Amino acid sequence: MNNLDMREYIINLLEHGHRIDGRKLDELRKPIEIKVNVSKNAEGSSNVKIGSTEVMAGIKMAVGEPFADSPDQGVLMVGVELLPLSSPEFESGPPDEWATEMARVVDRGIRESKMIDMKKLCIREGELVWMIFLDLYTINDDGNLIDACALAAISALKTAVFPVLEKDKVKFGEFTKNKLPITKIPVTCTLTKIGPHFIVDANTKEEKASDARISICLIENNNICAMQKGGGSGIEIDDLKKVFSIVKDKTKELRSLVTTAAK
Repeated sequence: MNNLDMREYIINLLEHGHRIDGRKLDELRKPIEIKVNVSKNAEGSSNVKIGSTEVMAGIKMAVGEPFADSPDQGVLMVGVELLPLSSPEFESGPPDEWATEMARVVDRGIRESKMIDMKKLCIREGELVWMIFLDLYTINDDGNLIDACALAAISALKTAVFPVLEKDKVKFGEFTKNKLPITKIPVTCTLTKIGPHFIVDANTKEEKASDARISICLIENNNICAMQKGGGSGIEIDDLKKVFSIVKDKTKELRSLVTTAAK
């Protein structure tokens, strides 16, 4: 079945409230598994599975000079690596546009939500701060990598601990029991538009048939802290209201899984 025929088949199913894998339009894949502290060498780590989609997150911390415009705040850097083993469409080499976009979506959700109290990462203002390097690796791509990456990122951050610091130097491989100063848990949910229909947690076949997607990141009080639109089709204001209602429900469900896994 070519892509056009598959799209028509998917839209026909959606018209009747069904999807190609049997889910409802607003139903997340199961199981959703979150494991933390999966790497003994990282300050924080996690493994997330949403259906067959799998992502790993690793956190390393170092110390260095702060940025000139934020001398009393720590530094956060997010990177996404699309491993060729996770999809035949991914190739080795520097990050492509898709990897860069995902890294920015994850970074924006963490940064704009004020998930981490960055001022508490300051050691000496203007001289020395903690730097957090958050790296995400795709293990298997069966759709909805954005949400899987975002979920892995916040799970790893929530359980990360500071390494030992002596005389302004990090003793890598030695850890304290002090966790990052986490203030909020931002959760991202992506809805995919196919024809007039919106679905959550799209698989790869549904993504290839899509017209647009929108990723929304919410904190606990349901305030929006980040939003990213992708795809060539527009989204009407009235549709956004419906999308937001779905996102509120799904981010609550996902946040409870993070909270349970990171205890």
